[in-house]
Amino acid sequence: MAQSRGKKGPADRWKEIMFLYNAALRQINAKIEIMNDEFVERFNYSPIEHIKSRLKTPDSIVRKLKADGYEVSIENMQEKLSDIAGIRIICSFMLDIYQIADMIAKQADVTVLYVKDYIKRPKPNGYKSYHMVVTIPVYLTEGPVETKVEIQIRTVAMDFWASLEHKIAYKFEGNPPITLLQELKACADMVDILDAKMFSLNEAIMAIAEAEKEEETEK
Repeated sequence: MAQSRGKKGPADRWKEIMFLYNAALRQINAKIEIMNDEFVERFNYSPIEHIKSRLKTPDSIVRKLKADGYEVSIENMQEKLSDIAGIRIICSFMLDIYQIADMIAKQADVTVLYVKDYIKRPKPNGYKSYHMVVTIPVYLTEGPVETKVEIQIRTVAMDFWASLEHKIAYKFEGNPPITLLQELKACADMVDILDAKMFSLNEAIMAIAEAEKEEETEK
């Protein structure tokens, strides 16, 4: 039976939902870039190295719903999944992570649903990152639609480790040899040391620059 005028089929509904997630990604991405530009303008310092964004593929969405024990439907996709639209913010230093998270949370039209701080409480395998799930209104002709976006914030070193961990998990279908897991955990410990040393070095550089500036002012 032909669909009545105005009634949307599953394909149309799917395109509509993915449009919302894509629009939400663009809005969050623009906000983050503006905040970073303001930070540079005010403090002559950029806390963000780069930003990555992505939408989950249909296959990935189906796999995630099935893995979590949910029926595959558009309703469950919207209600049960929080990472269909995802943004990853890569910072130079760990201190930047919390500053950026705070700036995002203070945006008037951003609502923080929940936070998972894997920096203060790393996963057993050593994974570290700061996750926040937010909603942002996408303004359509019929009015605003609150849409979920997952934001991950981590340092360059954390991101490099996470990329390697993902490759290993994919290669061995989630069951890598114990020796690789042990090596991966050891690398996570090294990432902690590297992040701390790089932050300390940056602080020393800034202190020297400030001292030189004061000397120039006194002359």
